[in-house]
Parts: sequence; C-alpha cells; structure tokens
Amino acid sequence: MAEGSSLEGSEKEEIDSSGGGGLEDLASMDSIESRWVTQDDDDSEIGVEDDDIFDETGLESEDEEIPEHRLIRTGPRVDSFDVEALEVPGAPRNYYEDLTVGRRVLLAFQTLGVVFGDVGTSPLYTFSVMFSKSPVKEKEDVIGALSLVLYTLLLVPLIKYVLVVLWANDDGEGGTFALYSLISRHAKISLIPNQLRSDARISSFRLKVPCPELERSLKLKEKLENSLFLKKLLLVLVLAGTSMVIADGVVTPAMSVMSAVGGLKVGVDVVEQDQVVMISVAFLVILFSLQKYGTSKMGLVVGPALLIWFCCLAGIGIYNLMKYDSSVFRAFNPVHIYYFFKRNSINAWYALGGCILCATGSEALFADLCYFSVRSVQLTFVCLVLPCLMLGYMGQAAYLMENHADASQAFFSSVPGAAFWPVLFIANVAALIASRTMTTATFSCIKQSTALGCFPRLKIIHTSRKFMGQIYIPVLNWFLLAVCLVVVCSISSIDEIGNAYGMAELGVMMTTTILVTLIMLLIWQINILIVIAFLVLFLGVELMFFSSVIASVGDGSWIILVFAIIMFGIMYIWNYGSKLRYETEVEQKLSMDLMRELGCNLGTIRAPGIGLLYNELVKGVPAIFGHFLTTLPAIHSMVIFVCIKYVPVPVVPQNERFLFRRVCAKSYHLFRCIARYGYKDARKENHQAFEQLLIESLEKFIRREAQERSLESDGNGDSDSEEDFASSRVVIGPNGSMYSMGVPLLSEYRDLNRPIMETNTSSYHTNHRPFDESSESSVSEAEQSLERELSFIHKAKESGVVYLLGHGDIRARKDSWFIKKLVINYFYTFLRKNCRRGIANLSVPQTQLMQVGMTYMV
Repeated sequence: MAEGSSLEGSEKEEIDSSGGGGLEDLASMDSIESRWVTQDDDDSEIGVEDDDIFDETGLESEDEEIPEHRLIRTGPRVDSFDVEALEVPGAPRNYYEDLTVGRRVLLAFQTLGVVFGDVGTSPLYTFSVMFSKSPVKEKEDVIGALSLVLYTLLLVPLIKYVLVVLWANDDGEGGTFALYSLISRHAKISLIPNQLRSDARISSFRLKVPCPELERSLKLKEKLENSLFLKKLLLVLVLAGTSMVIADGVVTPAMSVMSAVGGLKVGVDVVEQDQVVMISVAFLVILFSLQKYGTSKMGLVVGPALLIWFCCLAGIGIYNLMKYDSSVFRAFNPVHIYYFFKRNSINAWYALGGCILCATGSEALFADLCYFSVRSVQLTFVCLVLPCLMLGYMGQAAYLMENHADASQAFFSSVPGAAFWPVLFIANVAALIASRTMTTATFSCIKQSTALGCFPRLKIIHTSRKFMGQIYIPVLNWFLLAVCLVVVCSISSIDEIGNAYGMAELGVMMTTTILVTLIMLLIWQINILIVIAFLVLFLGVELMFFSSVIASVGDGSWIILVFAIIMFGIMYIWNYGSKLRYETEVEQKLSMDLMRELGCNLGTIRAPGIGLLYNELVKGVPAIFGHFLTTLPAIHSMVIFVCIKYVPVPVVPQNERFLFRRVCAKSYHLFRCIARYGYKDARKENHQAFEQLLIESLEKFIRREAQERSLESDGNGDSDSEEDFASSRVVIGPNGSMYSMGVPLLSEYRDLNRPIMETNTSSYHTNHRPFDESSESSVSEAEQSLERELSFIHKAKESGVVYLLGHGDIRARKDSWFIKKLVINYFYTFLRKNCRRGIANLSVPQTQLMQVGMTYMV
C-alpha cells in the first residue's frame, strides 16, 4: 500500500500548494477527501480509506492492499449515517446562550446550592485553623491574617478560576480530565492506540489549527506527540490531580460538617468533642443517602438555604464591623501581610495552611461547571458570593480585635447572642450542602476518567433526563461515605482535618494550573509573557501554600495522602493494564490475507442469523474472532464487529455517532460498526431497540454505498475518460472533486489503471450498444444487487440476533519482572473481574448471549 500512500501524499501537496494554507484550505481538504478502493474480478470492492492507511500509531489498516487487486480512485468513503441514538438527551453546546432572563436568574440561583456551598462555608473554620497555628498576640496579627485571607480570595477563586480557568472548559465540561481531553484533541498524547482520523471530523472537536507564524504552538505540539516521557508525565499529572479530587470528596464533608456541628460547644457548655463526632457521623450518613436524588432537584431545594446563609454572613459581618472595630478595612493594604510574616516568622508560614482553606471549593467552581453555564457561575460569584464572604471575614476580624481568646471558635463566637441558634441551624444545613459540592464534582471526574480509560467501569445513574451531566454513582457514593467516617472517627481534630483538606485542594489546584498553562500555549496561543506570568504567579503561590501543609503531614493528615496514593495506584494500574491489553489485541489481530484464504464461508458453516461481536479494536479483525471460528462449528451468516469507542469530547452528536465499514468483499457479509461516545454521553439502549436501530442504520449505509458505486460506474462509463485521463494532469472524481496527478506519477501508474479504463471502453466498443442502454443495464444490475443484499439482511434479522462477547484477559509472561506479574496477574485482574462489564448497558437476555474467553500473554 506504499504506492497508494505516496500518490495520495503527492496529491495533497499539490492541493496545499495551490490553495495557500490556513483554516480555509484545511476545511477544503476535508471536503475533497477521497479513498482508494481495490477492484477484483467479481467487481467487489475492498475499501482502503486514504487517511486510515496508517493510523496515528503506525498500525496497518484493517483493509490492506494486495498485489492482485487494482487501485481505482473514488469519492469520499461512505462510513457514517444519521441515526437517532437511544440515550438521555443532553443540552446542546449553545443551550445556555439562548436562555431568557428569568431562566438565567434561576440557573444562577441553582449554582448557590451546587457550586458555592464549599467556598461559602469556609468562614466556619478558616480563622480557627489559622490562629491555632499562629496564636493572636496583638491586633496587628488579626489585620495581617485578614489581609492574607482577602488577597487569597481575590487571587485564587476570583482571578484564577472565575476569570481564567472557567474559560478553559471542554465544551461546558470542567475538571482535570476535561482539560486533559481538550489537550488530547490538539495533540496526540493518548497512550492507547485507538485513534481514528475520522474522529477529528466530529463537530464537538472544534479544533483550532495553529497558525503557521506561531511556531511556539507547533513546536510544543510536536514535542508532546513525539516524547513518550512527556505523554506519561502528563498522564501521571492528570491522575494525581484526579486522585486529589477524590480525596477532596472525602475530606470536604468531614471538615464542613464537623466545623458546623462544633458550634454546639459554643452554645452548650456540656457538649464535648466526642458528642460532636457522633452527631457528625449521623449527619454524614444522612447526607450521602440523599445523593441519589440528583443535582437539579437538590439545587432547587437547597438554593434558598444557601441564599439565607450568604445573607447571614454579610449581615453578621456588617453587625460586627459596626459594633467592634471598623479599622479592619486597613487589611486591604497588602503591606500588612509583610508585617504579619515579620512578626510571626515560622508560625505565619504554618498559618498559610489554614489560610488556603478560605479558597476551598475553588476547584468545584470548575469541576461542577457541567451543571451550569460559565456566565451563571461568574455572575453569582462576583455579585453575591464574594462580597458576602469578604464581609463575613471582616466581621470575624472585627470581633477578634476585641476578643483574642475566642480565636478557636471565631465564627460562632462572633455571632450575636439572639441570632446564635438560627445561625447554627443554617450553618449546619449549609455544611451539608457544601459537602455535596465536591461529591458531585467527584462523580463527574470519575465518569470522565472512566470514559477515557483511566478508571474501572462503575454503574452510573443519570438523575436528570434533561441535563446529561447530572449523575450519581452508587458504589463510589458509599465508598466515599465509608472513608469519610474513618477520617472523622480517627482524626477528630478540626486543625488536622483542615491540614488534610488544604493538601487535597492544593494538589488539584497545581494540576489545574499546569494544564491551563498548556492550553494557553497550545490552543489559546496568547502572548508568552502572559503565560509565564500566569504560571509563575499562581504555581508559585500554590507551591508556597503546599509547602506549609506538607510540613504538617505528620499530625494525622497523612491518612488523606495515603488515600490519594491508593486512588492514583488504582487509576494508573487500570490504564496500564488496559493499554497492554489493547496493544496485544492489535498485535494479534487476524490478517486480511488469512480471511481471504478462508473464503466467504470462513472455513466453517454459516448459520442463519446475525452475530454482534463486541470488541475494542477500531481496525482489523480481532483475534477473538479466530477463537470463535476454531471453537464453534458454525458462525452466523452475517457478523458485525461492534466497537464502543469513547472519543475525547464531551458529547458526540447523534448524527455523527456511528461509523460503518465493510470488512472484506460483499460475499463475506462482515461489517464493522464503531459507536462513538463522548465522556459526557449516556448509554441507555434497550437491546431490542438497539438491534432495530443497528439494522436500519446498516441498510442506510448499504444504500449510500450502492449510490456511491453507481456514481462511480457512471463516471467510468464515459468513452472519453481514458483520453482525458492520459492527457491531463487533473482527474475529476465522481463527486466533482479535482485531483492533481502529475506527469511522473501518471506514467508510473498508467499501467495499473489502464486495465480498468480499457475494460470500460472495450465493453463499449465490443457490444456496440448505445451508451444509454448500457447505462440502464448497469443501473438495473446494481439495483438487483442492492435488493438481494437488503433481502439477505432481513432474513438474517428474522433468524435472530446473538451477542458474541469475547473476554480478552491478560497475564504476564513467566520471564516478566516480579512487579509486572504482581500488577497484571493480581491487581489489574482483580479490578477487571470486579468492574462493570461493558454489556451491562444493554439488557440482553441470557439466551442471546454467547461468551468466549481468551488469555493474552503480555
């Protein structure tokens, strides 16, 4: 197929040189894409897509060219069709752009209960943790600590997340894996070789091609694609950030609930820490039990509670400013931060671990973006959340200016006596809501990582038929509850939990900073000075905060660090094992030469019916199919290789979801179906509807293929075409596209193409029939061939559909390293046996299932 490749490359160079370059030219190249097909004696075609002769990993296409076949040029390959996918409908990309004013206000109102609960409850514990590490000695210490908190709020949640990071969303989806997915669409950084160039035509990709003058972006893209070390480093960074998100989903409920319940010790003197722990455990059980009711329902219910909470923060703050000391406004002068460090030195550095708690929940602003729009989050934060938070912190500081001894319970001590119990009740409700914030963000990150092959498959329940991103993962929900209870019962101190909290938050923040920097360089292509300023400022600040929390890791917060390492190990092992298994399946796939040698009966009996062979290969015939042939005495008269493929986009439009291709010649009745899903898509197919959908889609593909071949035969039937082909440097394809051939290539391939042209013209001269009569005859034969094939499909469907499931397991070779044997034979095998099977999304009766296992040695 090297000859075909060189010819195609020459043509594309000619198109480039004539077209000029840029986005317009690339778009035009897509519109004239064509393919080579081989034509044998019985006029059956075996397609070879020009852009899939070799995929991005250098693996050969499933349809390889062999010498005895002749190459002809056709129009674009017909490999996709319009179908209605049976799934939970999702909001289109511009859904939030056409909302009415009332709907926008309602959406912003819902964000209070879902997005801002975590950052909204940070005043409960920020000053308490800070002053436990750096006790208040004089009023200037309070001013310095307040200044540190105010500028942390302005720098991290406002400038970094609300004004910058939110715009790095992946088509409305946020989180570390959304950033990784966005980068992987612009650079080939995926370690699993299942990419198809046709995936880049999905409208959700929305690629921005780097301009030629921006060499920096092109060089970065080339480095990422050519360096295996950088690919692995980027994957490790993303997995580490995601593991911190999961750890955050554990420590957030523990911290929020315990700090709110701890207010009882201020109102009731007899309440001890043990009682606080017991009440917190009960609240946490109730909290995680309510997760299954969905985000939109809970958002509407708890939105008013959060609105009241933010109003309470602002009201208490204004009251304390008026009653105690309004001089705390001096904290807006950043010089007080310098004085704070000068007076307290090492204690001030330790206090940084408590200060970062005022920004907890910043990552949730981004991770929970899938539930809302960027504008709604920005509007709510700037107009309501940030002013209320700043007033709340300034009110606490004003109270502490006169009451240094109450720093251990700064918030509840600053509440006026008459309002204490109502505020305590609202604080506990807000804490429960805040705990849901990172839990929902964790669900989103796990779903993204599962779709991109970095986490074992789990059962995912979609809690809304209107918004696809609103999900609930039962197993993960109860797992987080169990770990959260362990944390609460083993680390009963708010200070130690706060340190663990800061560690988890900073791990995610630093990952986000690095990934957004890559997006700035690769995709946004903004000024390098702005990129450097962003990286140095935010990564430098976050590293300074992280150095403070990591220094206190020995006080009990190491439990969260160990938990994050365990989650990272699970994700890395799953990705490593999945990569090895896929690469082994690619290496051991059956060759097309072997398939042709077996013949159209495949060396066995073809029994009536349709067999849907599920596999993970996007190209080639899987080795498990050969295992079926050698194990069973018969195979179905029609076999469709079904591959469920997740593409690094949030949503694949319904009319771009499926690709169909013919494997081998017509008489084999072998097809490939690639069902492409985004990491945000839901699969809710019923097996009967799925079968009907599949057959109807296959019929559409066959009709379009027949139409294409009919146009092709019409183009070749012109008696003047041979002369035009021989004398001109330009060939006009059947779809009206022009292909520049060039004289050297023309002379080189003239002998290869002449038999086809001679056959067409000689049949005209030999038969001495009018062209119209010959054309009508060929059209009639084509129609008869089409009807025969469609009739064959209907008969096969009436005979029944069987799901052929091939379970490909892997085992490490005997000569492998001990660590590899341990990882593959035990850890990965355990995860694979206990994860959710891919077929679980289809309610297929056991009578229609046939399973064959196969073990690969890696």
